[in-house]
Amino acid sequence: MSVLFKRFWTKLLLFASVISVTAVISCNKAPNIDPPVAQVIPHPDTINGDIREDNYYWLRERGDSQVIAYLEAENAYTDSMMKHTEDEQEKIFQELKGRIRETDEDVPAKKGNSFYYTRREEGKQYQIYGRKEGSLEAPEQVLLDVNKLAEGHEYCNLGVYSVSPDHSSLAYSVDTTGAETYDLYIKNLATGELYPDVIPNTSYSCEWASDNKTVFYTTMDDTKRPDKVHRHTLGTDPAKDVLVFTEPDQSYFTSISRTRSDKYLLISVGSITTTEYRFLDANTPVGKFAVIHPRQKDMEYYVDHHGDLFYISSNENAKNFKLMTAPVKTPAKANWKELIPHRDSVKIDNYDLFTNHLVVYERERGLNHIRVINLTTGDDHQVEFPEPVYDFQLSGNLEFGTEELRFIYYSLVTPRTVFDYNMNTRQREQKKEYEVKGYDRTLYESQRIFATAPDGRQIPMSVVYKKPLKQNGKSPLYLYGYGSYGISIDPYFSSNRISYLDRGFIYVIAHIRGGGEMGRYWYDEGKLLNKKNTFEDFIACADYLVDEKYTSSDRLVIGGGSAGGLLIGAVVNMRPDLFEVAIADVPFVDVINTMLDSTIPLTVTEYEEWGNPNDSQFYYYMKSYSPYDNVAAQEYPHLLVQAGLNDPRVQYWEPAKWTAKLRANKTGDEWLLLKTNMGAGHGGASGRYDFLKEIAFEMSFIFDRMKIRV
Repeated sequence: MSVLFKRFWTKLLLFASVISVTAVISCNKAPNIDPPVAQVIPHPDTINGDIREDNYYWLRERGDSQVIAYLEAENAYTDSMMKHTEDEQEKIFQELKGRIRETDEDVPAKKGNSFYYTRREEGKQYQIYGRKEGSLEAPEQVLLDVNKLAEGHEYCNLGVYSVSPDHSSLAYSVDTTGAETYDLYIKNLATGELYPDVIPNTSYSCEWASDNKTVFYTTMDDTKRPDKVHRHTLGTDPAKDVLVFTEPDQSYFTSISRTRSDKYLLISVGSITTTEYRFLDANTPVGKFAVIHPRQKDMEYYVDHHGDLFYISSNENAKNFKLMTAPVKTPAKANWKELIPHRDSVKIDNYDLFTNHLVVYERERGLNHIRVINLTTGDDHQVEFPEPVYDFQLSGNLEFGTEELRFIYYSLVTPRTVFDYNMNTRQREQKKEYEVKGYDRTLYESQRIFATAPDGRQIPMSVVYKKPLKQNGKSPLYLYGYGSYGISIDPYFSSNRISYLDRGFIYVIAHIRGGGEMGRYWYDEGKLLNKKNTFEDFIACADYLVDEKYTSSDRLVIGGGSAGGLLIGAVVNMRPDLFEVAIADVPFVDVINTMLDSTIPLTVTEYEEWGNPNDSQFYYYMKSYSPYDNVAAQEYPHLLVQAGLNDPRVQYWEPAKWTAKLRANKTGDEWLLLKTNMGAGHGGASGRYDFLKEIAFEMSFIFDRMKIRV
């Protein structure tokens, strides 16, 4: 097969020699060159009595040099079209970088007699992991410098980071391609030397047994599904490692973990709707794992341990989950006892156990809160927070026997702030507020508003802006959405977002169905045969923002990534007139073809999210919204599509094929750019400065197309 670039290279060379570009965004000067055009090679496919013809199926052939040539041609075209913004990209990059403290250290977390922390140094891309013994005044021991691991690699991501119970060894894993396949290493922390046992093809989980010489880890099958658990003895040949467990069902992922008490090892297998746990005393690593409750279709349960009991959250007859206990000696479901009952209005998201306390993370009316229960007295209270719209994340809770709960608090206007909260006295101590240079939070304000979906549902939106709010329809507005897998996009703080707000943007997060912001019901109303609710909710939010004069359609930017990229692809097909600019990061847009290919990572397990297109009911429903299958001859917003060549979650060919089809069908002269990171995966660049440069590029595209001066 061959690829037609339609005079692209000739014109590119010609313009490179004659064009002088003025780097002023308000002038909007860009080279007037033709984009690359992918060759049309029909690939018919018949299923459920329906014939589809995929003209760009050939772009899946990653090993074909002409596929790579096409992606590189698209990158060259994008670079040429954006060349006049290079000065602005650099200005924005310096602006983003200027807000962060480049040399900084996280609050140390205590475990036993050791204090563990990460820190960053100015000019370096990656974190340094260190510890101090006995006190914070002790000399530092550097356990791992990721900057050194990254030397010679364009990409570097740390997966597992696990210190042995006696603090003598470190198991860590590294991915240097973005493909999310990790090599596992073990380091002697006394000598600083690596053991020779390097284990390839590992996934995200790894745990030590209590003997400090046995490590359990997971490996992946050909579809990159973690399906096996192995047992490794320190200093032995990994080829002789014992296979402890294999999960043959392609819809289930496998992981290994350890209870908060450190008493038990847990093997969990889970699909999107069903889970199963096995447990083993961590003191007997060569023993046999025992099942707590055999998998039961559409029943999820999650396990932790305290004293003589397992604590188990379950959604059996409890859509928003209930919390149970079970005796460790007889943990079968018949012996489960209800501790916190199911509530329609409150979802149990997670829970933590300490020697004297149970901490439950609950979600009510779209907001997270922390509930603390004293296991001795039964005292029960909620942690109070100062703002009506906020969020938090847990951090550094390494000790089981502590009265202190550490969390990081933030909101749309409040930077990340670390607190230690005494669960007995209810007093909190601020340990650190992460500095945002030049930022004055009093200049900004947030609010929560609601749009009405076509079926009457009230869709919440989190809004932030620089005061005063001007509802005159003239403000540029960035509307972000996700809406899948029950994942909640809560009101988080971002120093990068300030670059939008200071230029008059209003920033809005749409908490649409398919996400989990309003509980499990909210998720179920936006998946499978209800998936279109996700897109209609987002459009309702956009319409509301225009109608209420927060913005206008020619000032409206939308963005989303991965499954959020599916959202963007769907809504620009449905209402292209409503948006001026659209950003689709690693977008899942070729729904039918991907879900029909069981060799692709994640496909089979995702049947429970999207449906199985081999079933005609799901096939035709998917086809009705799949962005790739619904590209039309119409004007689209300005589109920036971004991909990762090594992405195992959304294969590079999805955004590439979608771009090719859009080029062949769209009308109008709005920009369509495809930018593929040829050395990374789903998350983009791994280094912090490289990541900021990617954000600066995206911002420059938006400002350029919106005619906003940097």
